[in-house]
Amino acid sequence: MEGAGTGLERADFPRIEGAGTDMGKKLSKEARAFEAATRRHLKESRAIAMLGFELESASRGRAILRLDARARHKQLNNVVHGGILAALADTAGAIAAYTTVPKGVALATIELKINYLEGVPGGRILAEARVLRTGRNFVVTECEIFDRKGRLAAKALLTFGAAGGHSLQG
Repeated sequence: MEGAGTGLERADFPRIEGAGTDMGKKLSKEARAFEAATRRHLKESRAIAMLGFELESASRGRAILRLDARARHKQLNNVVHGGILAALADTAGAIAAYTTVPKGVALATIELKINYLEGVPGGRILAEARVLRTGRNFVVTECEIFDRKGRLAAKALLTFGAAGGHSLQG
C-alpha cells in the first residue's frame, strides 16, 4: 500500500535510538546510518527527484529538508505553488515520524493541514519537522517552512498511521 506520497513508504528505516534532538550536535552512528539511508531513498523516489527535495539533517523526532525553488516550482503569481510546499512538509514530517517507529513499519499520511503565511518567491526553502507525539496508532508531527530570508512562510500539522497491515507497536 502506498503511504505518505513521499516515495518513502516501503523504506526500511532504522529507528534512531539515543540520537539527540539538537540538530547541531554530533550524530550517533545510528543517526548517520539513518541519514544515509534516507538520502538513498530520496534519490530513488521519482516524485522527490522531480520536486528536488534534499535532506539537510535528521535525528530522533526531527528532520530538515531543503528545496532550491526554481521557476518550475512556481504558480502563475510567481511564487512557489502551495502544493509543492505541502509535499515538502509531508516529506519532512514523514522522515521525522520514521525516526520514532520500529524498523520496517510503513507509514501513511492520514491528515495534513497547512497554513500559508507568506508567499515564497523562490530560492532556498527549509522545512523543519518535529514529532509532537508517537502513540500506539498514530504519529503527529508539525513542520515549519522558512523562505530564503528565514521568515516563517507556512506551518503544517500532520498525522501518520501505520499502513498496509503494519502496527506502530514493535
